[in-house]
Amino acid sequence: MRLRLASYNLHKCRGIVGPHAPERNLAVIAALQPDIIALQEVDFRFGARPEALPRALIEDMTGLLPVDITGRTSESSLGWHGQTILMRPDLAAVAQLRRLPLPGLEPRGALALRLPGLTVIGVHLGLARSSRRLQLARIAAQAARIGSGPVAMMGDFNEWRDDLGLEPLTGYRVVAPGPSYPAPIPQLRLDRMALSRGLALHDMGVFREAPARDASDHLPIWADIEIA
Repeated sequence: MRLRLASYNLHKCRGIVGPHAPERNLAVIAALQPDIIALQEVDFRFGARPEALPRALIEDMTGLLPVDITGRTSESSLGWHGQTILMRPDLAAVAQLRRLPLPGLEPRGALALRLPGLTVIGVHLGLARSSRRLQLARIAAQAARIGSGPVAMMGDFNEWRDDLGLEPLTGYRVVAPGPSYPAPIPQLRLDRMALSRGLALHDMGVFREAPARDASDHLPIWADIEIA
């Protein structure tokens, strides 16, 4: 099975300075043509954390479906801890989701999507490196218990170094396709993927087309993988 995986921090669909314009983000997602995409910052930050990415527009503009999250942050939220995963309808029909609460100085959580032969984990790690290490250790330990097949983690790792902070991912191939932040002039490789054994990486990249530079403060990343 060959899949295009992607990850995209939407920055609450307000670009660098606004206005709130989720249609731009959905156009970027549609252009990426992912089979599965992990999204971060899909909800507004305060109050009832209402959805910044309107669920009513997702399927019409992208052909994808959001994962059904039992226990979203609130009834008006799209995600949990600001995260959701979109996927092709045929994958959504067989997917099972598990929430993974994470340790750290601020509330964080990961979403683990179990598919036949593959587990996909969407992450948005903390701002402190000490918290990120703890969070990655928890995710790696939980991934070993969720399923017996290969694992793909992806998201905003909030880590700009290649030699620090990623120590708990021993045994994974950590890839950062290129600088993804800040979107207009990307300098930092904050958005990454971690692939376990059993996954072949065919291609990867950062989506740099004009709509993406305006739609968020992050550029989306993508990877074409195959289950060996």
